[in-house]
Amino acid sequence: MAGANNLIQEIVKAGLLSETAAKKIIEEASLAGKDSEELLYERRLLDEVEAAKIKSRLLGVPYKAFKASEIASELLKVIPEETVRNYRIVPLNQTKDLLIVGMFNPADERAQGVLKFLAKQLRVNLGVYLITLSDWQEVLRRYSSYQNEVEAAVKSFNVEGRTAAVSQRTVQLEEGISVSEEAPIIKLVAASLKEAVYQKASDIHVEPGRNSLRIRFRLDGDLKTVSLLPIELHQPIVSRIKVLSNLKLDETRVPQDGRFRTVLLGRDIDFRVSTFPTTMGEKAALRVLDPSVGLRGLESLGLRERNLDIVKEGIARPYGMVLITGPTGSGKTTTLYSLLQLLNKEDVNIVSLEDPVEYFIEGLNQSQVRPEIDYDFASGLREILRQDPDVIMVGEIRDEETAGLAVHAALTGHVVLSTLHTNNSLGVVPRLIDMKVDAFLLPSSLNLMVAQRLIVRLCDQCKKSEKAPMEIQSIIKKNIDNLPEDLKRKWGVEGEGYKIYHAPGCEACHGKGVVGRIALFEVFAMTPELENIISTGPSERKLLEEAKRQGMVSLRQDGILKALEGLVGMEEVLRETTEVW
Repeated sequence: MAGANNLIQEIVKAGLLSETAAKKIIEEASLAGKDSEELLYERRLLDEVEAAKIKSRLLGVPYKAFKASEIASELLKVIPEETVRNYRIVPLNQTKDLLIVGMFNPADERAQGVLKFLAKQLRVNLGVYLITLSDWQEVLRRYSSYQNEVEAAVKSFNVEGRTAAVSQRTVQLEEGISVSEEAPIIKLVAASLKEAVYQKASDIHVEPGRNSLRIRFRLDGDLKTVSLLPIELHQPIVSRIKVLSNLKLDETRVPQDGRFRTVLLGRDIDFRVSTFPTTMGEKAALRVLDPSVGLRGLESLGLRERNLDIVKEGIARPYGMVLITGPTGSGKTTTLYSLLQLLNKEDVNIVSLEDPVEYFIEGLNQSQVRPEIDYDFASGLREILRQDPDVIMVGEIRDEETAGLAVHAALTGHVVLSTLHTNNSLGVVPRLIDMKVDAFLLPSSLNLMVAQRLIVRLCDQCKKSEKAPMEIQSIIKKNIDNLPEDLKRKWGVEGEGYKIYHAPGCEACHGKGVVGRIALFEVFAMTPELENIISTGPSERKLLEEAKRQGMVSLRQDGILKALEGLVGMEEVLRETTEVW
């Protein structure tokens, strides 16, 4: 713990982390009994490689970057999986007289003792490098591949001679499974959950077909089949998922919802479970809620430069609404959580109303709405105002009553964060007026309107630049010409024309050419000029003129700038956004 805290202080001295954020991390780690360095990575407050370089200087141990896929399979046998897992060490290379290992924590005396014992057994000298937590996890994954675990579990279950599972006979089939037969199913479900976390899947789908059971992961927004299993395993697998999430085993006719939490890779992972009856049997969908993926800083989401400064200034105000808008699946809730983490301080009372609570954040008072017992956003918002809040987060403004209460809360001295469904940030004001909010209340209650879209991020390992076709050149130039002067100067056309990027696919991205997703943003702020427009009747033309006067960067412009940087593909930006100017 002390070593990790020293590292954090060195990171602060290097200017990579603020004193306030460092103090908060150390306090939270102490209260939760966690390692402050790992908590730093969980919250995505710092790049692991940057931290590793500082840690290397602090400990006097050289840092090494490597690819887990390049470590020979024979070398993995030198150090047992259990040792790799418990002491966070990995074999990197071996010669006749030397074993080179990577250690996440070279100062760990227990790990040092294990390595000395191993070197004595092998009669070799030791060479030690510092490695990152992510690289250690990738090597650990090499020890037990998902497909091998699935094949072993299927073989152990021995499906020969069994008849296909029938949804009406679920209870009998479940009752007929002996303890010895349950073990492979438990292992298979555990392996699938672990693999989903490894691959950073957002969802797991367990889908029965006529002759087989399909398991699919949603990766970077797209579904991918990861395993096809005998249909005989369908009901035992779904039953195991139900047991984990405390659902009724004998109820297969109606959908059920539940959730459970487990520890994987040293961090708490929540799974939100939904079962759904189909003609082939029950389908199960699991949402993977991994805090290291879902809880991210604003910069890592894609907010930068001008937009980032405006958002930080907007949420620093003592009261007022910040509304995030975009279609379903555009990352609005993730952005809300990022804002909450910035506001989450000891002297601030934050209360949230969510449907459902996706990530549990220490220091927040999070509440789940339950419409079936008349505890919805509107009724919950009334109760929150009695809880002496400083900051209120409402998952979504869906109706006139919630909209009115949110505006009232902002007017009475609270910071209110919420989401709204509109096509862009300019649609927020007309939408609120359409929801019967008095127009004269908006200038005093509304601070920021933020629109966003999610698109896939190009793989850094294999992306290549090329000159954009003439048609795209003209689109880029038109959008650059409409940017504020400072950005226009920065992105002015070069002699050879604009370059865009494509990624053909490589081993690092599993041939997809993309790794993860990034958001496109546009930020529209409340100003005296916008106040005048609202008081005289906001039209689309007037709002557009005000956005241009503010120097607002539209979704398409933000996407084009990210494409010119090589972060995203230009074709997807043009497909997912529309012209504004």
